[in-house]
Amino acid sequence: MSKHALLSPSSSHRWMNCTPSAMLEAEFENKSSQAVEEGTAAHAFCEHKLKKALRMRSKRPISDYDSDEMQEHTDAYVEFVLEQLEIAKQTCKDPIILIEQKVDFSDYVPDGFGTADCLIVSDDKLHIIDFKYGLGVLVEAEENPQMKCYALGALAIYDSLYDIAEVSMSIFQPRRENVSTWTVPVEELRTWAEEELKPKAEMAIRGEGAFCAGEWCQFCRAAVKCRARAEEKLKIAQEEFKLPPLLTDEEIEELLPILPDITKWANDIAAYALESAVRHGKEWNGYKVVEGRSNRKYSDEDAVAKAAKEHGYTDIYKQSLITITEMQKLMGKKDFEEIIGGLLIKPQGKPTLVPVTDKRQPMNVADVKNDFKMED
Repeated sequence: MSKHALLSPSSSHRWMNCTPSAMLEAEFENKSSQAVEEGTAAHAFCEHKLKKALRMRSKRPISDYDSDEMQEHTDAYVEFVLEQLEIAKQTCKDPIILIEQKVDFSDYVPDGFGTADCLIVSDDKLHIIDFKYGLGVLVEAEENPQMKCYALGALAIYDSLYDIAEVSMSIFQPRRENVSTWTVPVEELRTWAEEELKPKAEMAIRGEGAFCAGEWCQFCRAAVKCRARAEEKLKIAQEEFKLPPLLTDEEIEELLPILPDITKWANDIAAYALESAVRHGKEWNGYKVVEGRSNRKYSDEDAVAKAAKEHGYTDIYKQSLITITEMQKLMGKKDFEEIIGGLLIKPQGKPTLVPVTDKRQPMNVADVKNDFKMED
């Protein structure tokens, strides 16, 4: 089992804003989830493909989460990294590229360590690239504390070998069509580490400071039972959902950005209550556990096929094409574009209301209205 830092880079946004949360989280089991396992699988493909592209030995990962979408996005990540390496070569004869590099930033954070997806080190610049497979939360590179922690760890190793003046940090998040890069001078980064990171890390390791609820609560293991978060959500609900008669458009605009977090908090509470009842026998007053709806499925597909054929039913299989990614690998990119390119379509995505800061282009609302009319 891999070791995890108490004050990890990935949770730094949380423990820097709510310093006692790290010690509180330690009391809860670190459970996996489908999203986490899917992200781990995608990272494994990124590592493998990048190593192969750099002519390094690597064995192709096998995962239940392997899909056409995952192969396309991990291919795109490798292309992006190789582009950045070529850019580094324009100003440096022999840049170093490191994959899944262990970094230590314990000069600023007690027992602070982590693993950077990719580092490119050149004469005067360090470039850190982080792959994010998540779809739910848009991750920006600017002022990203996780990336800055990686940068401090990488500087501890390579600053004595190279005269690094600035650090670039890139987030590659293909499922959100998000590629963001932020560059900061090394001295500015070190000032932040001394004046902000180090003092807050020292408070966090001692469990000191006030609990502070915010968007950083989302992945906190203690969030479901955190009193500070509950008080904040209940206060918002009491203030925002007063008896109308009707909410104004301005009030709805105020509600839109906080609804996802309130909904997630409510779902977390419900999930915790169900798990406690099922796994630990907890009886909640006024509630009971029942069997949910399920669909029939074959217990043994081979036995079903045999039985059907024995009784004269042979038209029992469906034939499907291989995936687009597999077809492209089979034909090669050039032949694929010539033979199949004109036969590909990309259906329009479902309309989604997002903040204006989202980098995706706005949809033509008139077209959307027409689609709704056709469906009606």
